[in-house]
Amino acid sequence: MSDAAAVPLLVTLGEAAAAPLQPGRASALLLRHGTLELRYYAPRGHDPQQPHDQDELYVIAAGTGVFVREEERVRFGPGDALFVPAGAVHCFEGFSDDFAAWVVFYGPIGGERP
Repeated sequence: MSDAAAVPLLVTLGEAAAAPLQPGRASALLLRHGTLELRYYAPRGHDPQQPHDQDELYVIAAGTGVFVREEERVRFGPGDALFVPAGAVHCFEGFSDDFAAWVVFYGPIGGERP
């Protein structure tokens, strides 16, 4: 059996929403392969995030709101993708009660080079 066979082929939105949070983490780990981690993030009330040490991609699964990355602010909705380079200050603001996002962390500590 190859290492890839140990990584799920499919993770449904329902499975992601039901996955438990890890101690000390605000998102549920769904799969890991090399440097890549797929997580599910659905904060309630406010977003307590701090900058991360890897590059990150959010894909909005549900809900709407405003995403802040450093000095930039954008409105988001289901299906939108948001990129955050390693170390950048970022958070979700004014998000709806049904807000949820797939989160992909990847690459080396400190982020990929352009």
